[in-house]
Formats: sequence, structure tokens, C-alpha cells
Amino acid sequence: MYQKANIKSNAKTSCRFIRKAAFTISISIIFSNLVFAQDSAGIKINKTSNQQITALTKTQINRRVKIIAATNVVAYGGAMLGLYSAWYKNYPQCNFHTFNDLPEWKGMDKIGHVYGVYAESLVGMELWRWTGIDRKKRIWLGGLTGVAYHTLIEILDGFSCEWGWSWSDIGANFIGSGLMISQELAWDEQRIQMKFSLHRKSYSDPALNDRSDKIFGSSTAERFLKDYNGQTYWLSTNLKSFFPKSKLPAWLNISIGTGAEGMFGARENIGKDDNGNINFSRTDIKRYRQWYLAPDVDLTKIKTNKKGIKLALRLLNIIKIPAPALEFSNGSFKVRAIGF
Repeated sequence: MYQKANIKSNAKTSCRFIRKAAFTISISIIFSNLVFAQDSAGIKINKTSNQQITALTKTQINRRVKIIAATNVVAYGGAMLGLYSAWYKNYPQCNFHTFNDLPEWKGMDKIGHVYGVYAESLVGMELWRWTGIDRKKRIWLGGLTGVAYHTLIEILDGFSCEWGWSWSDIGANFIGSGLMISQELAWDEQRIQMKFSLHRKSYSDPALNDRSDKIFGSSTAERFLKDYNGQTYWLSTNLKSFFPKSKLPAWLNISIGTGAEGMFGARENIGKDDNGNINFSRTDIKRYRQWYLAPDVDLTKIKTNKKGIKLALRLLNIIKIPAPALEFSNGSFKVRAIGF
């Protein structure tokens, strides 16, 4: 029953992180091109309300809507075609089916879906903001962008014998989108932001390091993409936004993070080869979750008139800044000089 579970789950882990990374990078490039494009209409941004004060005509708005719509179709269509050619066509196809991967990797994959869709929805909303369309329209269009993209990927999973349509993935996607949409509708800003950090996990036991290399890859890039033991996801809250009359710095955030360790398999630390022989069994290794509390920086609150710097800060804001952290795991607290 567990014969190919580790191979299958690790392939799935690699595939999904590669897909997310490729899509986020491509959209970021598109976003940067739009930001640096000449704005003949002379749009100005009210820094207090973050609302566009624009003299765009209806014709100009329609033209920009067509540009963004075409950009999304072409960019994602190309990405999906490339993904299918590079990945899905190399695996057997079968009838559409579901796959329950909720218990795997202590839920870290699901949190990754929430984060990925949240980040993509933010970028999507900013793309639609550029068009000058109504505020609520650009929030909903941008917010549902990530859900739409990931749903198409989930359909491809559903027809792949190696994986399947995952309802828990779909639920996580909507949570990520909802986190972005609800805050924009309520506050017109992201007071609670999702962020991500990672590190290369190493062990004092050489056998564990060897096992990690076999499962997650030996290169740093592979380990960053595949190894959930080195990943942390954060909810970073801007204090000044909730306490505007305080003397707190506008850039100061407080973050709650979560991660997990001790995972050398999707559901348990036992691996088997294609012949059913156990090639790794370490049931003595405890699989456990970690919780963190740490300060953070909201890079979007740093004032600058340079478009390039402003764009860089906005893109980098989805990554957690390294900082001292209080960790709670295995029933006890510990202080980390750098929580990342």
C-alpha cells in the first residue's frame, strides 16, 4: 500500500512548488513592465487612502483592460502549455479522480497553497488597479485570479494517475484569495499579510542528511523547493494600521509563524522501494509542528519616490525578514537568535 507513496508525494511536492515559483516570477515580470510603462494619463496616487485619482477616459480604461486580460491569457496559457509538456505528459493519464492529501506533510502543503494564492491575488489586483477600473471590480478580479489559475492546475492533477483532484487544495486556495479580498474590501490595505521564509535544514546525524538528500535533493535550490522541514509561513500584522494614534513606527509588524520538522515522508517516516522493500525506517524520529512569534518589517510602509525601489519593496514584502524569534514546539519555549 505504501510502496510508492514517498516517491509519489515527493514528486507532487516538487511539481507544485516549481509551478508556484514559475508563475509568481512570470507575473512579477509582467507587473514590473506595467509599472515602468509610460503613463500618459498622469495617474496620481493618494497616499492616505491609496485610491486612484485619475483622468483616464473610458477608451483608455477599455484599452488597459484588454491589455491586462490578454496578458493574463497569454502568460498563463504559455505557462500551462510549458508545464504540461515538461511535466504532465511524462506521467500516465487516466479518468478524472480525487485524491485526499490532507494528512500529508502535517498540512504544510495546504498552508503553501494559501500563501501562493494570496501572493498571486495581490499581484493580480495590482495589475487590474493599473487599468483604472472600479475599486471593487479590481479587488474581485485580482482576488479570484489565483483561484482560477490553481483550479486549472488541479484539473490537470485530476486527470493524472499519479495525483488527483484535491478538495483540500481547493479549500486552501479560496482561503488565500479570501484573505486578500476581505482586507481590501474592509480596509483598502493588507493589514495582515502572509509571508514566507526558508532555510536549509541540516542534522547532526549523517544518516538523516543522506536521507534528506535522497528525498528532497542535494542542491540548495532543490532543498528549498521540496523540503517542508525548512519552510515557515507567517501571518504578519501591521500594528500602526490597527493603532493609528500610537507612536509606533509605520513599518513595524508582529508575526506569527508555523513550520514542521521530522518529516521524511508524506505521512510517516518509512520508505519503500519499487519492490516493496523498506529502504528507510525511522519511526523514532518525532514529527512535530513549530510555532513562532517574531517582529517583522512592512516594506511597503517605507517611503520612497523611486519607482524601482517601490516595486522591489512590494515584491520582497511577501518574504519574512530574518529576526529574533520565540519558538514553541514539543511543549516548551526556546529563543532563536534568528527565526527564518
